Amino acid sequence: MGKGMTSVTRKVLMALSGFFLLVFLLQHSTINFLSVISPDLFDSVSHFMGTNPVVQFVLQPVLAFGVVFHIGMGISLEIQNNKARPVKYAVNKPGENASWMSRNMIITGVMVLLFFLLHFIDFWFPELNTKFIKGDMTGLNEAGHFRYYEELHHQFQNGLRVGVYVLSFIFLSLHLMHGFQSAFQSVGFRHNKYTPIVKKLGNIYAVVIPAAFIFIALYHFLNA
Repeated sequence: MGKGMTSVTRKVLMALSGFFLLVFLLQHSTINFLSVISPDLFDSVSHFMGTNPVVQFVLQPVLAFGVVFHIGMGISLEIQNNKARPVKYAVNKPGENASWMSRNMIITGVMVLLFFLLHFIDFWFPELNTKFIKGDMTGLNEAGHFRYYEELHHQFQNGLRVGVYVLSFIFLSLHLMHGFQSAFQSVGFRHNKYTPIVKKLGNIYAVVIPAAFIFIALYHFLNA
């Protein structure tokens, strides 16, 4: 019973952290897409987010913890499930019982984690260095203009880096294909009428959000 309760608790916590990350991805893709529509608007929104104390000192640390916690919990659950599984997949023919995404969440999850680390190195760490080590909170470049659009555009001038980003978002899409609906099931949401709707919404989200990020990267690369 104790082990069962521990497993359920882990799944619920993983689902809740997943919901938080789903909201973050939607918000992040929306703001980044502004760089395609209006560089000035992107700069203004980025400056607000970059100087808002709630975002900087509450949401950002929670986000960093949420990413590591979510992936770590997923790895922990996968290890626990493998130990508890009485029949190995080679005998159980997993392809007949579950989708590729559900059987390889740990692989896609680790790839997503590596992407987040790359993203932190490209954007978050330099931002922390500029604001909190150099002490520059103005958000301006040497010409006196906001630097956010310029920095984003510059990061996507390297073809290899763009290729890594595109591949990472494909893995993110595969991860979301199963993770979206799995999160709802983990918190007890099961309904004959609404579960298929949640599944469809999950598939739409899993395609649209990563596709938006891919479009943004390719847009800046092709408009060097």
